[in-house]
Amino acid sequence: MPPFPTCRITVLKTLYHKDLADEYRRPDVHKGACPFFQVGDEFIVNYLAERPADFGCDWAWHDIHKIIMILMTNGNFGTWMKNEDNFVTCCTDGIKPVIFQVERLAACGGS
Repeated sequence: MPPFPTCRITVLKTLYHKDLADEYRRPDVHKGACPFFQVGDEFIVNYLAERPADFGCDWAWHDIHKIIMILMTNGNFGTWMKNEDNFVTCCTDGIKPVIFQVERLAACGGS
């Protein structure tokens, strides 16, 4: 297995924009914050952006996948972030977005 860094995904916030839901969502669609994530949930990515089995949303995974790939291939976000080994990103559901922190941890093998 190549020595790619491990990444941790942490749910920082779950939001719900009731005004937008009332205006745009069908009435039979789930109301409230995203049902797949809770603040504080953590997920570990061990191998080159392989989705953790317990990460509950395909849509959110595809939205944050590019950030994970950058960190796992030793790119960084030092231009924008205080710590170049992390980034705050979100899914693109404008009515009930989830805010994630993605952190690069240690390289594979504990180094």
